[in-house]
Amino acid sequence: MNYLNKKTVEDIDVAGKRVLVRCDFNVPFAEDGSIADPKRINEALKTIRYLVDHKAKVILCSHLGRPKGEFNPKYSLAPVAAYLSQALGQEVKMAADVIGESAKSIAASLQDGEVELIENVRFHNEETKNDPAFAKELASMAEIYVNDAFGTAHRAHASTEGVSHYLPAVCGYLIQKEITVMGGALTDPKRPFVAILGGAKVSDKIGVINNLISKVDTLIIGGGMAYTFFKAMGYEIGTSICEEDKVDLAKQTMENAKKNGVQFLLPVDTKVGKEYAADTEAKVVDSDQLPADWMGLDIGPKSVEAFTQAIQGAGTVVWNGPMGVSEWENFAQGTIGVAKAVAESGAISIIGGGDSAAAVEKLGFADKMTHISTGGGASLEFLEGLELPGIACLNEK
Repeated sequence: MNYLNKKTVEDIDVAGKRVLVRCDFNVPFAEDGSIADPKRINEALKTIRYLVDHKAKVILCSHLGRPKGEFNPKYSLAPVAAYLSQALGQEVKMAADVIGESAKSIAASLQDGEVELIENVRFHNEETKNDPAFAKELASMAEIYVNDAFGTAHRAHASTEGVSHYLPAVCGYLIQKEITVMGGALTDPKRPFVAILGGAKVSDKIGVINNLISKVDTLIIGGGMAYTFFKAMGYEIGTSICEEDKVDLAKQTMENAKKNGVQFLLPVDTKVGKEYAADTEAKVVDSDQLPADWMGLDIGPKSVEAFTQAIQGAGTVVWNGPMGVSEWENFAQGTIGVAKAVAESGAISIIGGGDSAAAVEKLGFADKMTHISTGGGASLEFLEGLELPGIACLNEK
């Protein structure tokens, strides 16, 4: 999908207008009720500040957690309003409801450059059902719609897609960055183009593999899904994770790679454990020498070396999914090695949300990457070439 021609906040006059902005404030909270990681809120600040500076009347909305369509104080966005007030250096007026009297009266009384945050849109079941009447009520508070929530762009909800039927719709800076960097890599990558896919299941990534196989120069497979490929090659895989019903698909994928002239790399050695536990007895074996009662939990040092070599000369690298059980120190070396290789490659490096993003942040490589996607599911679907309703609905330039 080519979204490179979508209108942005800069393509529309926002002065004096009421602007509804869909953000992704779905942040984790600590035990004491404080915000544990404000990264997603911080990512939205550029768009919010632009609107404030350009004298818009700003109405922010977001979901938080899974309140299942009921008002639940546990999922209130009030702490986010407090955080935003500090970050922006001005009061962010917190509404007590979503489309009720409080939200509407604050919206109506906003002065230029003032900001309101309405309550959690998922307090209404109609949000996830993309109910037109609910979307219309939301839209009635504003004159322009800005979507800046990439993390929910793959969902057709009332606040991500529904409101675009009633208002001029453009994207904020965060979505613009996602579609420029990732979209650019998929439509016109700097070569060689290397994709690294990890994680547990082939079924989660098969759409991505199919979409990338005609675009990349090198495809690297690691993580739990490698064992399904080993099975397809007739290797003993012990008690490793394997999707038996995807073995034929793995064979087909390897044939497609060959047909497309794609260098297809699997781990040459594997770090195996006696059982699935952080402190299990472990050793490194060649990938075709897995003992029958052991399981693969990470790629081995020779694999890290081979993958690093492929990554070193790259022009563009897209990475989605860890190389092993990276949350366990004993089986994190593969993921660390690949993260280091990508960080030092000098390539345009795109980390596709989720576990790989978390690993890169935790290891301190974040500032060395060109782009770390803010949406796990959305970035996967983008890499698959699927339509993202929250972006497809935006106006063209």
